Amino acid sequence: MPDTTSLEQLAQVVLEGLAASQPVEIEGLGIFYPAPHGFRFEPRRGPQVFVAYVKEDLALAERLFNHLEAAGFFPWMDVRRLLPGQNWPRAIESAIDTSEFFVACFSSNSVRKKGGFQAEIRYALDCARQVPLDEIFIVPVRLDECAVPRSIQKEYQYLDLFPDWARGTRRLIAVLRRQVAARKRAAAR
Repeated sequence: MPDTTSLEQLAQVVLEGLAASQPVEIEGLGIFYPAPHGFRFEPRRGPQVFVAYVKEDLALAERLFNHLEAAGFFPWMDVRRLLPGQNWPRAIESAIDTSEFFVACFSSNSVRKKGGFQAEIRYALDCARQVPLDEIFIVPVRLDECAVPRSIQKEYQYLDLFPDWARGTRRLIAVLRRQVAARKRAAAR
């Protein structure tokens, strides 16, 4: 349980943001929006979906983010959720840890590139080891005609978002919704 000082500091940060007419997001909780008579709060709506991509695929990753958000999920992407000054490696690991799903966007750009994308996948694979075997956590998607790494192919079925983006995203969203429903049924037992 946070101490009173921590709660007061959090409240002060929220109030300062609202006073500056800026929305304030508290990850995992929701967003406070400035309103004429104080603020309006929108709780986080749906399951968190971490979207992993390389910067060369930013436009497609943002398009996927928007589709997931419109479908009622809470997508997480660094360019949309990281705050200025935030320790991004720690924040990314935390976001992967707290996500219900990890969508890895493979492309001709990502499969030959070293760096953060590969590190995120390795971390997600570690997290997936803690998820029950019959649950879906990692969902590899292909943005173009590329070879998915063998280490992923041997354990995970991937989904193509091309050549028919609408069909691919509908299928992805349907898979995520089915998994959410299955988890709710299992929790109710």
